[in-house]
Amino acid sequence: MRARLLLPCVLLALAGCPRKGADANANLASEVKTRLAEREAKLTSYRIAGTVKDEGQEALSFTFDYRAPQRMRGSLGPPASRTFAWDGTHLFQQVDGEKSFSTFKSELPPAKLVGFLNQTFSPFTPEGFRAPMLLRSATARRATHPRAPEAVELVQKLEGEAEGVEMVYVLRWPRLDFLGKRTRAPDGTEAEERVEEEHCQESLGLCVPKRLTRWLGGRQVGETVLGRVELNATLPNDAFTLSAPEGYSVQSKTLVESTPAAPPTGG
Repeated sequence: MRARLLLPCVLLALAGCPRKGADANANLASEVKTRLAEREAKLTSYRIAGTVKDEGQEALSFTFDYRAPQRMRGSLGPPASRTFAWDGTHLFQQVDGEKSFSTFKSELPPAKLVGFLNQTFSPFTPEGFRAPMLLRSATARRATHPRAPEAVELVQKLEGEAEGVEMVYVLRWPRLDFLGKRTRAPDGTEAEERVEEEHCQESLGLCVPKRLTRWLGGRQVGETVLGRVELNATLPNDAFTLSAPEGYSVQSKTLVESTPAAPPTGG
């Protein structure tokens, strides 16, 4: 009888029975995703202003307002001097140097529209204000960090054009405040983003970055500094609907899916 009881365990072990550690990491990943959603639900709006500087370039000032769901307005200071806004229906683009103002309506499928908006407004949003975008294959593990005795690392391998790149988010446990991000390319190139200063709001039970530095190959190559951080600020609907200033040329356009080029024909 004892031999019969032991046999299934031996067979399971030979078949690669999951270890308890792997199960614990899977449970941790699931809990992290749940807590990230809860954290994002707390932060329904914010208003930030600061500067971003990359190596070899002058610092550029910017402002960004966000209100859930999907209300965004970002402005860049000179020399770019332009503003983008999305009011839930239309995208607005105001280019001060050219005195041009454009209004776009969308005919994009919902998923393509989300991707387009992320691409348009991600330059205005420092890491740590929105939950990181995680693949289903992302894994989690316990860690420590100079700013947090307890932390978690979310590890994922990117796909598509960035296939082979490993990305690691470091978050404070259990509040899941963003502390840093590391990436490693297949050729061994390493990049990192570090939180150097934070703005904490105990009424919300969370912190967001106030100063971040960017590193490439162990060398600092950029910095973002926020001089103003307002969490759950009151932002009315009309704050995201722009009107053309006097004297600006006005255009109306439509966002549509690009049509793939026809393959060449032989002749």
